[in-house]
Amino acid sequence: MAARNLEEILAKTGNPVEMLRNSQLGAYVYPVVAAEFSNWRSEQWAWQHSAVLFDQTHHMVNLYVRGREALKLFSDTAINSLAGFSVNKAKQYVPTTPYGHVIGDGILFYLAEQELLYVGRAPASNWLRYQAATGGYDLEVELDDRSPMRPMGKPVIRSVWRFQIQGPKAWAIIEKLNGGPLEQLKFFNMSTMRIAGHTVRTLRHGMSGAPGLEIWGPYAQQEEIRAAILDAGREFGMLPCGSRAYPSNTLESGWIPSPLPAIYTGEKLKPYRQWLAGDSYEATGSIGGSFVSNNIEDYYLNPFELGYGSFIRFDHEFHGREALQKVKPETERRKVTLAWNAEDVAKITGSLFNPEGKQYKFFDVPLANYASANYDRVIDGDGRTVGLSMFTGYSYNEKQALSLATIRPDIPVGSEVRVVWGEENGGTRKPTVEPHQQLEVRAIVSPVPYSRVVRETYKQGWRQRGSA
Repeated sequence: MAARNLEEILAKTGNPVEMLRNSQLGAYVYPVVAAEFSNWRSEQWAWQHSAVLFDQTHHMVNLYVRGREALKLFSDTAINSLAGFSVNKAKQYVPTTPYGHVIGDGILFYLAEQELLYVGRAPASNWLRYQAATGGYDLEVELDDRSPMRPMGKPVIRSVWRFQIQGPKAWAIIEKLNGGPLEQLKFFNMSTMRIAGHTVRTLRHGMSGAPGLEIWGPYAQQEEIRAAILDAGREFGMLPCGSRAYPSNTLESGWIPSPLPAIYTGEKLKPYRQWLAGDSYEATGSIGGSFVSNNIEDYYLNPFELGYGSFIRFDHEFHGREALQKVKPETERRKVTLAWNAEDVAKITGSLFNPEGKQYKFFDVPLANYASANYDRVIDGDGRTVGLSMFTGYSYNEKQALSLATIRPDIPVGSEVRVVWGEENGGTRKPTVEPHQQLEVRAIVSPVPYSRVVRETYKQGWRQRGSA
């Protein structure tokens, strides 16, 4: 009989590391949106030099939480304080386990009185749904799940479309669409604007380092709104951004989007594992990379290691509060960007054209990740593991291979380290892994965000806090 939940699957497989490192799920997919509308190089260039239209409609969960205790659910599960949080504001939401490890993260929108919306990946959404179902809260939850990885020609419908207008010329396009000036609200404040005769909700954002908006509205209006935005943006050099370039934006702006949800061990989490379905993200996801440990807890990360330490507020009770109070931030790994050595990256690429020589793990561009959660060893000159490289790719704007990593606090910016690229013994059984050999790639420890444009315009934004 097939396993009904994650706990049963783990009981059958024995070691969760072995299960996840050999998952047959395949590559993490950003679904439905075309891979490229022009080419990924021009689309990357546009978010720093003109403007882009990001389509975020399909790859994230929408979880609507309504009712008298909707805000309490989020407060009870978030490391950050919700004191003063009110309608027409948004904030990043970071939940931890009772042991103080990160489950995931996303964006929390305060849509109306007693109505909040979580938007993000599945792990945090699953944790919220579990807590809502078992915690005795007076509320209702509505799940609008992410679009299928492979729709196979079937219609796809979401509750809302979700776009972002970003880039240095974004605000000129926004005001043209609005038919006049529009107030530049404070970061993560919400309002409305007019597009093609429709009123749409807005969130003041700046994903590519310049003033921009995230906007959304009823799904049926998607094509009309999209056409109006692209028409208005044509004179400013705006490009629609495809799903190939889209996730690589984080290499320049500095958010690690895919840590492993730290829920596979611990007696306190056993009921949650029994609640998680056998086909859930946690049960089917994959780990890729050169970091190997038989202990799944070595893959768990706390908020400090991911740059979320400054979010933590002990002014409220939340899952993981007691564990995090015992952590000494100065001893924890910190988030950095690693700038990969061009000669070593060229060696990886060159092996594709050397039939008699060593074959290294394929480095796809602009995003080189090949698993749901990516963990490559970062080593020092003596071969000691000093950190984890977790999100890897290429920036055409910087002409640089980059990865986002968490490393030991005593290693300063400017230091040279090495990233072990590829998996041991020729590679695991994941379908995204071909036979290859490992290579130690030189890399320079660099700031987060890496992009000069983003560093100078984000100022003291959330992506910089707790980072190099």
